[in-house]
Amino acid sequence: MAISDDFKEKLKAGQIIDALTLALGEAVELEITTWVSTDTETSSETDQPTANCRMRTRINIVDGDIENEVGSQFIGNGPYTELRQFHMEQVLEGRKIIQNNLENIQQLFTVLTNTINKLPSNSRRIEPGNSVLPPSTQDNLP
Repeated sequence: MAISDDFKEKLKAGQIIDALTLALGEAVELEITTWVSTDTETSSETDQPTANCRMRTRINIVDGDIENEVGSQFIGNGPYTELRQFHMEQVLEGRKIIQNNLENIQQLFTVLTNTINKLPSNSRRIEPGNSVLPPSTQDNLP
């Protein structure tokens, strides 16, 4: 089952904290890859570019780790050196997106906490079979 499906199932079951924990657990890393595609320079196993034809940056937002991989085609007199600047711009844009997402998550938690605290204590519990979400067309309800 895909993570998004697990997330939806947890929400439908009323497990909001578990759903948010799952979503946050999967959102700890941002990977930005710039590569030049040609038929002869991809690995047949994964249909991904070979290491010399790609630049990849991985940012782990929890640990603060940043890993960069720069293929040989992007350095020195390589044919794709002009794409280095483009890749760096994408990395900077990725950092802005991460910052914005973290701010949105913080606001979401604040609203959620305030909402839960305003509810009477007996209405905070969701009974089995009840959902915090309305049924979707995919639920096949009569």
